[in-house]
Amino acid sequence: MFATLSDRLAATLGDLRSRGRLTEEDVARAMREIRLALLEADVNFKVVKTFVDTVRGRAVGEGVLTGLNAPQQVIKIVNEELTALMGTGSAKLTFASQPPTVILMAGLQGSGKTTTAAKLAALLMKQGKKPALVACDVYRPAAIDQLKTVGAQVGVPVFERGTAEDPVDIAQWGVRQARSQGRDVVIVDTAGRLHVDEDLMGELVRIRDAISPQNVLLVLDSMTGQDAVNVAETFRERVAFDGIVLTKLDGDARGGAALSVRAVTGIPVKYASVGEKLDQIEEFHPDRMASRILGMGDVLSLIERIEESVDKEQAAELEQRLRTNDFTLEDMLQQLRMLKKIGSITSMLKMIPGLSRQMNNAVVDERALDRVEAIILSMTPAERLRPDILNGTRRARIARGSGTSVQQINALLVQHKQMKKMTRSMVTGSMPRIPGMPGLGSTGASKKRKKKR
Repeated sequence: MFATLSDRLAATLGDLRSRGRLTEEDVARAMREIRLALLEADVNFKVVKTFVDTVRGRAVGEGVLTGLNAPQQVIKIVNEELTALMGTGSAKLTFASQPPTVILMAGLQGSGKTTTAAKLAALLMKQGKKPALVACDVYRPAAIDQLKTVGAQVGVPVFERGTAEDPVDIAQWGVRQARSQGRDVVIVDTAGRLHVDEDLMGELVRIRDAISPQNVLLVLDSMTGQDAVNVAETFRERVAFDGIVLTKLDGDARGGAALSVRAVTGIPVKYASVGEKLDQIEEFHPDRMASRILGMGDVLSLIERIEESVDKEQAAELEQRLRTNDFTLEDMLQQLRMLKKIGSITSMLKMIPGLSRQMNNAVVDERALDRVEAIILSMTPAERLRPDILNGTRRARIARGSGTSVQQINALLVQHKQMKKMTRSMVTGSMPRIPGMPGLGSTGASKKRKKKR
């Protein structure tokens, strides 16, 4: 989402880095560029003015320009103020002392509210909770069907009573059902409208008063820019929500909503939806988002994704085989599938400090992983275990079966040899640790060698 803004800021801050010393004019010029970049990203103009004035005041007033490493200090200030703009620290859900915890979802139609409810349920399940969903959108039968579908996909029960009853009664009944079935979190999906109106607000207030939720989350489509901020202000006046979920944060919008909504409403962003899949939602961390925007990467989020996606038992089993130098094409396929679980390669690479700037706007061919998978799946079990038996006839057969060429198969076999050598280095401790990935980091073998020394 922040690609254009990130490029503009990176260029401006890069110009500062190239200067040995800074003058007030240098800072003023940089602030003008940052101001234009934020306005083009559809950030609220009052927010932009406050942000730029604060950064300029700190840079000039704290003696930064006369100190050592002035460019780095100004960049540090921009990073800190960008973080403050989106909120300090990550905001957590409030959980009831006596379950179930009730979460009321609000938002306009088309904001992604129903899908977000299921995504949130899936995330809470990973955290050891037992959530349930309640369908209170009685105006669109398709909304109930959608909630049942996504609920089934994430393995969460959906309590619904069709479209004939009052949404308030359904919400109360749904909470009772969840409590009776031992569910500790209830996520109530309400009706959306194409625009804010009195009926929508009145119904939300009645549902809120009837079920007394611990959390009221407003779902905002981040691709609507300043309209999202306007919607948030209107909802705040009537419904008093206490958290925001930004959807479509992986889209190509300019990102103004993400940077404006916390500053304008004072309400924290708690979650961000970063893809269409039901597991693509994450807690919103302002400091990590600021680092991404400034092209500084986001290693913590990358590590969390790896740890969530990697099967630890499979990783341990694979590491054991690597110790015997037994890295087969079957193992390569397994690692490939682990990698695909984590997310798109492009998004992962951009989380590594420095790489996002080096990549510029380069596009990684995500389909390359699918081609590798197709090639390996076109092999027999014996061929995957012993790639040395792959003669010309076998390679031609595999090429036909996978829709690829013999040259691509040859390239894959070369890659396999390189990976075998590299992974062997990993288990011997000569390469740095990446938490959660198989065969990486300090091992018993490496510790023994250190003792011998």
